[in-house]
Amino acid sequence: MGQITYPNASRLFITADGGGSNGSRVRLWKIELQKLANELKIDITVSHFPPGTSKWNKIEHRLFSYISKNWRGKPLVSYEVVIKLIAATKTDAGLIVKSNLDKREYPKGIKISKKELSEVNILREEFHGEWNYTIRCC
Repeated sequence: MGQITYPNASRLFITADGGGSNGSRVRLWKIELQKLANELKIDITVSHFPPGTSKWNKIEHRLFSYISKNWRGKPLVSYEVVIKLIAATKTDAGLIVKSNLDKREYPKGIKISKKELSEVNILREEFHGEWNYTIRCC
């Protein structure tokens, strides 16, 4: 969706929570970001919210709250229902949500070695480089 909306983008900036599969310590997250940076031929800058501060994440307030309001009281009985309800989310201020179901299977328990991690072209910021960094392409 982003490539269609921003075909001339020369970089990508991601804000991410501090935990879960996209946590600041997750090796696989960095490996996959490196693959994406190389595929798109752009640098990807990431800023993680510090632990316990995801409440400051604008996505939490500007997107998820409207999705929750939209599906309030409706039984989420299938992926199809969830995707349709998310896609039907709109606001008077102009928010329009798009959603797709990713049916690919993702293996669990992938282990990333220190050697593999060392091959990630990562440039850490001076301020909290463990949370703020750029994955350089190619």
